[in-house]
Amino acid sequence: MSSGAYNPENDGAKMIFSDAMSYGDYLCLDNVLAQQHPQSTAHDEMLFIVQHQTSELWMKLAIHELASARDALTVGNTAKMFKMLARVSRIFEQLNSAWDVLRTMTPADYTRFREALGPSSGFQSYQYRMIEYVLGNRNPNMLKPHEHMPDVYEKLSKELTRPSFYDEVVRLLFTTVDGDAEAVPAPQLNSPHTAIPEIQARWKTVYEDTERYWTLYELGEKLVDLEDYFRRWRFNHVTTVERVIGFKRGTGGTSGVQYLRRMLDVELFPELWHLRGEL
Repeated sequence: MSSGAYNPENDGAKMIFSDAMSYGDYLCLDNVLAQQHPQSTAHDEMLFIVQHQTSELWMKLAIHELASARDALTVGNTAKMFKMLARVSRIFEQLNSAWDVLRTMTPADYTRFREALGPSSGFQSYQYRMIEYVLGNRNPNMLKPHEHMPDVYEKLSKELTRPSFYDEVVRLLFTTVDGDAEAVPAPQLNSPHTAIPEIQARWKTVYEDTERYWTLYELGEKLVDLEDYFRRWRFNHVTTVERVIGFKRGTGGTSGVQYLRRMLDVELFPELWHLRGEL
């Protein structure tokens, strides 16, 4: 070793880890980095696997943050809730950036390993489904792809029995504006949230008197911010799929681009978007 090379040990850095936890130990890196198993010899299959695995890790964090945000909301800790929501928006910014890397894969590249995927498809992601269920887009038909995993199926089914995050937001909206919990609409437990005129009317009250209802106004804008990133993620998904496979059917049997375009029409918090035309 050159005597002129910098030695971190001279500044107190620990260099021997036979008796202590190392970076790799803490992150279980050996396990994480051993989970990439290409099913073909195609060079770009590693990119495909890593991109989707890292996306699932970000989604795991998003679920963690949304669960904390909902808990904070139910106990009135709005400051903590706002922090968690802002973090989820940034998570989806990271998820959006991942499509830029995947789009470096050409149709010819993908064709070399597509058959190795079998009927597996991104729409089978149970973490993505949980994010949608927590936020309020609850399609019970999408439980079926997870029946072969009893633990996952149970978690998703259980989520459909409790108010979504947006249901809890609506409760806060009504109890603040009306001062009456009896006026709160019933939660939309096992169906996608559809716009309700009474909810939109309360949001309008908030947006027309932001000083009086500043906390609700800030919450509304954070939800719009979150859905904005979520919509961009869906749009980038559609664009990437069309760029790579055109209008072929998806590996999971969906219509591919047509199916994904249909998902672009889904609104998580419709009243907050429809409201803007009335202000």
